[in-house]
Amino acid sequence: MITIDGSYGEGGGQMLRSALALSMVTGQAFTMHSIRAKRSKKGLLRQHLTAVKAAQQICSAEVTGAELNSLQLTFIPQAIKHGNYKFEIGTAGSTTLVLQAILPALLFADDISTVTITGGTHNQSAPPADFLQLAFLPQLTKMGANVELNIRRHGFFPAGGGEINVTVHPCKQLKPLVLIERGQEQQRFATSVISNLPSHIAERELASLQTKLGLTAEQCRIQAVRALGNGNVLLLAFADEHVTNVFTGFGEYGVSAEKVATLLAKEAKHFLSSSAAVDEYLADQLLLPMALAKGGSFTTNILSDHCVSNIHVIEKFLAVKFNCQSQSNNVLIECIYQDLAISPAII
Repeated sequence: MITIDGSYGEGGGQMLRSALALSMVTGQAFTMHSIRAKRSKKGLLRQHLTAVKAAQQICSAEVTGAELNSLQLTFIPQAIKHGNYKFEIGTAGSTTLVLQAILPALLFADDISTVTITGGTHNQSAPPADFLQLAFLPQLTKMGANVELNIRRHGFFPAGGGEINVTVHPCKQLKPLVLIERGQEQQRFATSVISNLPSHIAERELASLQTKLGLTAEQCRIQAVRALGNGNVLLLAFADEHVTNVFTGFGEYGVSAEKVATLLAKEAKHFLSSSAAVDEYLADQLLLPMALAKGGSFTTNILSDHCVSNIHVIEKFLAVKFNCQSQSNNVLIECIYQDLAISPAII
C-alpha cells in the first residue's frame, strides 16, 4: 500500500488524479490523506469524487473514503476494463480533469473505449478541452497513442452542462518523447468563445490581442456557442514545428475585455521570451505519459509547484527519476527509467 500525503507541495487535486491513474495502470493500491489540504475548500469536491468513482468503475476497485469533502481515500485496483462509459459531474466541475485521471488506464485496456463526461468544458485552473485537442493529444499521438476528443456542448462556470466525448484506442506501450525545441513557427491564432453575451466583448478582446501581439484580423475569430449559461474564454495558440502551446484567459464579471486580453498577452510573451518547448501547463500534462513510456525529456519555461507535486506522486509508483535542470532561460526535465525493485503490473 503506497501512502501519499496530499498536502505535499502545492497540495492540490493533481496529486489525487495522478495517483488514481498510476494505481490503475500499475495495479498498486494507495492511500492518500490530507487530500487537497492547501486549498480553500479542502477534501474531495464533486469533480474529484467523480474522478474517483470513474476510476473505480473502470478497474472494479475497492474504495473507502469516496465521499464529498473526504480528506482520506484508499484505492485498491483490479484489472482495467474497456467499455462505453458515461460520467456526470453534476456541477460545472472540469470534465478534462476527470478525463486526466482515467485516460492512462484506458490506453492500456485490451480494446477500444468510449467516454462521455458532462460538466464544465472550460474552467479556470483546469485545461480547457481545446487545450487537450490542440496541445496535449498531438504529443500523445507522437508517443503512439490514438485518442479522439470532441466537444459536444460547451459548459462554463457556474452553469456547467457541457459534454465531451472521447474515444481511446488501446496502446501496448507508449514511446519516449523528446521535445527540446519548439522549432519554426507555423502559425498563431486567437479565438474568443462566447455564450449568451454581447459580441462586442469578443471583438474587444481580439482587437486588444491584435495590438499587443501583432495578430492580423485573419488570425482572429469569434466562436459563438450555445451553453446553459453565460461564458467567455479567450484562446491563444502558437503552432510551431514540433509543438502547439495554448494560452487561456477567462472573461469575468467586472473585468474588462481589454484586461483579459492584456493578461493573456503578457503570459504568452513571457513564454515566447524563453527558448522552452512547452509552457508550464503542457509540461504538467506530459509528465505522467512520459513516465509510462519509461523515458523522455522536454524543456519548459517554468517549473511550477504543481509540476513538482506531480513528480512526487509519479516517482512513488514507477521506477523513474525526474531530473530538473535550470538552464539559461528554461528548465530541462528528463525522465530516466531505473531498473529497481518496483515492477509495475503493466508497464
